[in-house]
Amino acid sequence: MSVEGKIKEGAGYIKEEMNEHGKDPASQRKAQEGRDLRNEGRVEDGKAPKTTKPGTGH
Repeated sequence: MSVEGKIKEGAGYIKEEMNEHGKDPASQRKAQEGRDLRNEGRVEDGKAPKTTKPGTGH
């Protein structure tokens, strides 16, 4: 596992969690950006990417 992958996954998780409950399009876009960053870190570490919609709890 790379340190860079762990950092990306952690930062993406935080961004996703901060914005997942917002109803406006900007919050949803930021939550998706967080999910994308999180997945980038997961793929770098050899894990499967998250495929569910941000905010579904999976």
